[in-house]
Amino acid sequence: MVIAYGFLGCSGGILFFNLFLERIITLLAVIMRFYHEREVRKSSGAQRRDSTASLDDGLDEWKPSVYWVMLCLLIGTIIIGISASLLYCHMENWSYSESIYFCFVAFSTIGFGDYVPSQREHYDDLVVYRFANFVCIVTGCCCIYSLFNVTSIVIKQFLNWLIKKLDCKCNCFKKKQSPVFTQVARTRRNALTPNHVKSYSQNSQKSVNVRASIAETQSDPDSMYDSDGEKEICMRDLLKSNKVSLAILQKELYESAQRGKYRSPAILLPSRVEEKDDFKKGAVGPLAIVNKALGEDERI
Repeated sequence: MVIAYGFLGCSGGILFFNLFLERIITLLAVIMRFYHEREVRKSSGAQRRDSTASLDDGLDEWKPSVYWVMLCLLIGTIIIGISASLLYCHMENWSYSESIYFCFVAFSTIGFGDYVPSQREHYDDLVVYRFANFVCIVTGCCCIYSLFNVTSIVIKQFLNWLIKKLDCKCNCFKKKQSPVFTQVARTRRNALTPNHVKSYSQNSQKSVNVRASIAETQSDPDSMYDSDGEKEICMRDLLKSNKVSLAILQKELYESAQRGKYRSPAILLPSRVEEKDDFKKGAVGPLAIVNKALGEDERI
């Protein structure tokens, strides 16, 4: 029975804490948005009315700062802890430091059990005390749970800033590439083999012949006809036709590539495929609630 009740009870407790986290952050965001909007409208009151639309758009995209939310939750947790400590000091005859210690251990669900309330034989107004104890523990657990989740965002930002500041690239752990392999790759890519020299000389000779033929055609129009009177191929028309055919070929290749891109995106490389997936790393749990409410998923 303990295992079954603990499994279902802890699951329900986590769900309750997450719902409280979402509601309390939403409430804080609405309050901060109200004050921020009032300050922005006061500062922009001397401007023209044309800027009202841009002002509204800027307010729609505004998100509260995680540091202000953390400060508000910290103040709320301290107030609840101080009030509960005064209650335990009076009812349990503990010292104030012992009461503060019990509040933190109980609110953070550490639960050492070295200090347990309601263990004395006689209490004044026992029912009222137990009800107040229940309210203090529930509200304290909810506030410190929300505070821990917001603090985790701040810690994450600090670690990211520290890593960027130190510029930890771990170059000493990277293995250097083999100089033999690099040299071979470079020589294969940039070397001129005898076949390359031969083909380059042939292409150069062909270009020289083509230029000579074009010059003869431009200087002597009658050279378009041979000795039998039949018309030879004009080099100017040949070059024009080649340019047109190359342009058509390039256009067809581009269109086929675009059709292949939209019809069969699976053949593309994974890095070029734009996948729109709503599920992201860290998109589940209380951390996702805080990121979505404060807009930290786009900043981090």
